[in-house]
Amino acid sequence: MPADPTPPPPPPDDQPAAKPTIAGNIRAAIDGKPTTSMTLGEHLDELRKRLIMALFGLLPLVIIAFYFGDQLLQYILEPARQALAESDQPDMVAIGPLETFSAYMRVSFITAIVVGAPWIFYQAWRFVAPGLHKHEKRFVYFLIPLSGILTASGVAFLFKVVLPLVLTFLIAFGTGVGQRPIETRPLPQGITLPSLPILDVDPDAPTPGEVWINKKLHRVRLCIAEREGKPQVLSIDLYSEGGIRQQYRVSEVLSLMLTLIAAFAGAFQAPLIVLLLGWAGVIDRVFLAKYRRHAAFACVVLAAAVMPGDPASMIAMAVPLILLYELGGILLWLFPARRIAGKKPTTEAEDDRP
Repeated sequence: MPADPTPPPPPPDDQPAAKPTIAGNIRAAIDGKPTTSMTLGEHLDELRKRLIMALFGLLPLVIIAFYFGDQLLQYILEPARQALAESDQPDMVAIGPLETFSAYMRVSFITAIVVGAPWIFYQAWRFVAPGLHKHEKRFVYFLIPLSGILTASGVAFLFKVVLPLVLTFLIAFGTGVGQRPIETRPLPQGITLPSLPILDVDPDAPTPGEVWINKKLHRVRLCIAEREGKPQVLSIDLYSEGGIRQQYRVSEVLSLMLTLIAAFAGAFQAPLIVLLLGWAGVIDRVFLAKYRRHAAFACVVLAAAVMPGDPASMIAMAVPLILLYELGGILLWLFPARRIAGKKPTTEAEDDRP
């Protein structure tokens, strides 16, 4: 009997594992090679498995987010509340019975998804990774952490720099529109105005009937009774007279905050887009240098269209966009495609660096 044929040599390191996948089948079809025997049902079964694992991984995060939902909502709304307090305007209100509960739920769910994003990406990666070459995996290992760093930088810049400027401008603008002068006259004979003590904080043990002004809260505070051994204190909001009273709804402020967070997180992905276009050969550093002025002008126009009309807000938006454009060129110089793939340039012309 003829001897058994020798087994085929193992695949090289840069070849995908033998496990059939959708990505591997697509590559085989493009290369004109026979596809693996993994059926559509097996693909769907693997996808279902990854989706279930992603959802079960998010469940503990959703529970934790619900527990800390009050602190999360307060953190997101704090820039608006602080800007209102600094402008002597009343705090935000909820005019619907489900408004605050809905805001609480939205913040909890979104926080759980954001915190659990690495786990979701990991499950997606487990689905497609077996069909990728080793040098292709290097790009994913490089891009995902870079995207996370840029996203965190964009959100931090929004909360630390942009929001204080934007909210202060919007509140001051609304307060100054249509402002009417307030008439004053001397007091009539025999009339004495009452005076209330102005305190930085509430007294620790007020008695029923005592009234004071909390300077920090901008409220008149009145102790009306004691309940279970503790003083029951009610408040009246104090606000600066102006053209339009600024009293914002919780749901509208939350929607604005979440929209701005998504916008800045997306805008800070600009270096990543420049890097991908450079790797694809669509642009290069010569192209970026040639159109630098055009890009700066486009950033200024975009900042003027998106931000309010005050110069400080537009500058706070335009300068980071221009810097992100330059950062994309620097990353394209530092990390050419061949370096990420782990291949050395065969000729001097193939080296993207000077």
